[in-house]
This record gives sequence, structure tokens and C-alpha cells, in this order.
Amino acid sequence: QVQLVESGGGLVQAGDSLRLSCAASGRTFSFYSMGWFRQAPGKEREFVAAIRWNGGSTYYANSVKGRFTISRDNAKNAVYLQMNSLKPEDTAVYYCARRTTGLPVSLTNGYDYWGQGTQVTVSS
Repeated sequence: QVQLVESGGGLVQAGDSLRLSCAASGRTFSFYSMGWFRQAPGKEREFVAAIRWNGGSTYYANSVKGRFTISRDNAKNAVYLQMNSLKPEDTAVYYCARRTTGLPVSLTNGYDYWGQGTQVTVSS
């Protein structure tokens, strides 16, 4: 059983930064690509960023490209999301997830384990 636990969310002002962390259990963390998604009230869960198992490639939604950075530390079984220049429209619950299929990284059904989420609220 894999457990993913997000942390680092909070209430910030527009233009501020936050760093989200996702701690994973299990010995096989380094074998898998990981992703971050977010879900705002009344909206579908949407892709934010993904990173390959070795950190060699990263992928971003257009809405966050240039502002967010995904990274990972396989020695610590952790994946991070550095969020800069935050905007009110970034307000959502942010989830990390483990990718297990060859489907496009932006599709939620390409991921099998999900964390419980961490709330990010950006005030204007």
C-alpha cells in the first residue's frame, strides 16, 4: 500500500510563494513518475505538473509554466512543487499522485495513488 501525504499549503497573498511537499511511503517511489493536480470548488481536477522517475523530464500546465517548478528527491521519497507569483486563480486543493500508465501526464486516470490534498488559498 502506498501513502502520499501533502503538506505546505496555506493562505497567502497574490504574488507570494509557497512550496508544497508530498511524502511517499514504500520502497518503489523512485520507480514512478509523479504528478501534481489541483481542484478548485465547483471545477474538475486539473493537471498542474509532472516529473519523470529520475527527474529528467518535467511537464507543466500552460497556466503555471514559468511560475511553478516541480522537483523530487528520491532519497527522501518526496516530490515538491515550488509555486511563485501566485495568483487568486491558483486557489485550490492541491494533490500529488503516482503515475502508473503511459497515458498523457495530464490525465487523472493515468495515476493510481493520490494524497488527501492540501489547501492553497491566494487572496487578491
